Amino acid sequence: MRRIVFRTALVLCCMFLFAVQASAAGADFQQRAGSMAEITGVRVSTEANKTRVVIDADRPVSFRKTLLDHPDRVVIDIPKAWLSPKVKKDIAVNSRFVGRVRAAQFNPDTVRIVMESKVGRGNHRAFSLQGGPVPARVVLDIGDLSPDSSQASIRLPGQTGDAAGQAPEKPAKNPAAAKPAGGGQKPDKKTDKKDDKKPDQPAVQPSHSDSEGEDELAGITGLRGRKITIDAGHGGNDSGAIGPTGVMEKSVTLRVANELKRLLAAEGATVYMTRETDTEVSPKGADASDIEELQARCDVGNRNGSDIFISIHMDSFSNGAARGTTGYYYSLGSQKSRDLADKVRSGVIDQLGTQSRGTQSCNFYVCKHTDMPATLVELAFISNPSEEKLMDSEDGIHKAAQGIADGIADYFG
Repeated sequence: MRRIVFRTALVLCCMFLFAVQASAAGADFQQRAGSMAEITGVRVSTEANKTRVVIDADRPVSFRKTLLDHPDRVVIDIPKAWLSPKVKKDIAVNSRFVGRVRAAQFNPDTVRIVMESKVGRGNHRAFSLQGGPVPARVVLDIGDLSPDSSQASIRLPGQTGDAAGQAPEKPAKNPAAAKPAGGGQKPDKKTDKKDDKKPDQPAVQPSHSDSEGEDELAGITGLRGRKITIDAGHGGNDSGAIGPTGVMEKSVTLRVANELKRLLAAEGATVYMTRETDTEVSPKGADASDIEELQARCDVGNRNGSDIFISIHMDSFSNGAARGTTGYYYSLGSQKSRDLADKVRSGVIDQLGTQSRGTQSCNFYVCKHTDMPATLVELAFISNPSEEKLMDSEDGIHKAAQGIADGIADYFG
């Protein structure tokens, strides 16, 4: 009997000591976690020319990128961080760029994300972003990262030269063909059919300085001191496209533009708006011709010497099932415009979760007649009931603006 009592007491004592140690370990972790960043999510999206991995954190973080061989892997280590148990630890991607993505607590103070890469060492890029619904993000792009991916190729492991890999399919050169008249389509005020009648307006050529001072710009996004013109499409007498429930394109674009201005100004950028209320931009108001109205928008960017020009629109089609986000750049413009359009489109897709319709060349007036890199982004289809609802919500407005801001930050790098 005494032996039984003794053994029972011994077991209870051991259990008590274990509980005390576990409690102490838990308290120690809580104390350490309070000073560490929490990795709250790992998101993966794949487009025609790349796979993007986004690592979400609850505060700004630093990271280290390492490339490993046999098999080829890209490793992101985030020090002073802990991995939330809610994060999916193993993600099967199976794109032509990435096989799998795995997340783990590498050691008590470091979170490690490992991507199985299918491309060569020159096709990876990692950077940080801050702000928005997710306080901080580490972004890794794997794939074709050239400014003009329509004419580039992927370099596969073990291959060299331009013959390696296959070039992504070239974007369509006539996006206007996807917008037949009728079915709620907006008036075609973006084409350059009246270029020969362009008003003789003076334009200020912006200065693109490469001084060392720009490398010291404050903030991870590098936006301080940048001059950015935001053009909220349509306005005043021009409603733009109208959705199934009556939501007007001009209202959506203005709400997104004003939120984008707030985000960019908070990062130190100088922001110029073509309009901040429901009005026309031309001094002639509703009496202005289509070309005069569009030129007035270009003049805002040109005369202020802006570094980039962002025109915000909603797409529309006679078939309500059409959906997705498209980035446009002038077909004969610079590679910088192509790069800007691609990054802004990617940023919007990352935030809104919309389908990618690619980055396409165009002859839209505001892209053609601006003196700096310019893009026109079609956020989503207002003719699609679900996307109309999304872009009429505060959440959709904020995410769209944050996506554009992320793309701009990525562009300035």
